[in-house]
Amino acid sequence: MPRRTFSRRFFAGGAAAAAISPMAFGAQTAHAQEAAETEAVGAARGTAPRARTKTPARAAAGGKVRRLKLYAEKMPDGRLGFGLAKGKATVPGPLIEMTEGDTLHVEFTNLMDEPVSLHVHGVDYDVESDGTRLNRSCTDPGKTRVYTWRTHTPGVREDGTWRAGSAGYWHYHDHAVGTDHGTGGIHKGLYGGLIVRRKGDILPDRQFTLCFNDTVINNGPGHEGPDLKVKLGDRVEIVVITHGRTYHTFHMHGHRWAENRTGLLTGADDPSRVIDNKITGPGDSFGFQIIAGENIGAGAWMYHCHVQSHADMGMSGLILVTEADGTLPGYDPHGLAGHGPRAKQQGSGAPKKQAPNVAKKQVSSASKKQAPRVHKH
Repeated sequence: MPRRTFSRRFFAGGAAAAAISPMAFGAQTAHAQEAAETEAVGAARGTAPRARTKTPARAAAGGKVRRLKLYAEKMPDGRLGFGLAKGKATVPGPLIEMTEGDTLHVEFTNLMDEPVSLHVHGVDYDVESDGTRLNRSCTDPGKTRVYTWRTHTPGVREDGTWRAGSAGYWHYHDHAVGTDHGTGGIHKGLYGGLIVRRKGDILPDRQFTLCFNDTVINNGPGHEGPDLKVKLGDRVEIVVITHGRTYHTFHMHGHRWAENRTGLLTGADDPSRVIDNKITGPGDSFGFQIIAGENIGAGAWMYHCHVQSHADMGMSGLILVTEADGTLPGYDPHGLAGHGPRAKQQGSGAPKKQAPNVAKKQVSSASKKQAPRVHKH
């Protein structure tokens, strides 16, 4: 069947940056709310890319206290989503960023007609912020609850053993809708990505969040994955989350990454294995950075689940690597047989504008403390 044409709409606030404009495949990024909302920086849809320099930008030290407003609501198409404002929910939800040492207070409002929660992986929190029915940390309909997430740097414990830091590619999701495990909420789209940086980590130009949820990607229609549009040479960061009942493999054509915390090799002696295919199961998350088109050039490069039956059902998409002038050599969106009808769509990834660590920022009126980075789709 003919492949749907690719949408030129970019991630501009709301659903993909970890939030980007509300699209079916959005992903929002949230590392901030600071007094007035500014444009969300990259997460899965698109803001203008950060100006490229010979030396990539790096994450500054953490230790900040940030505040972020997040809403859960039913979307017009029947899916459920998280958003940075009322009526702005996306699937995936905003991609949230922190740095080791940061504390994030998430002011969570439930706009649905049943209890919803916010459960996070990979960071520290008290039982009141666990986000489950069993310890009464859900949020009732129409109510607001503050969930507090903390992060820490690596170091030595009092007993001399090593304590890992919080840095990594994590995720958050509902743990209440449908069952005590949030099966209904996750199935309908209540999930999003979380990145915890370490001081000095390299920052990307563009970001995308992809979730393999049973046999669909980002709960998109027609069992199809979003197309991710980038420019040749962009430093692209991809966060992959898995939910549902099925194991998958994530494969990307033409590009490789290191199987470690950042997806980047630290030097010639780094023993990390370089891969282009990774097994992932329910509740898993990982991420990596690539240089778009490095050693291979511009073009339409596939990503997909390499479980053949899943790929045949439509668990695939394209990373569209354009030339600097925006052209895409040899690409005919209508002539791709066997890839399914693809209506106008674009990936949950957005380029970063300004400082790479800032996506949509808002600051609490009661405090001048910086807000966390948020990327919208």
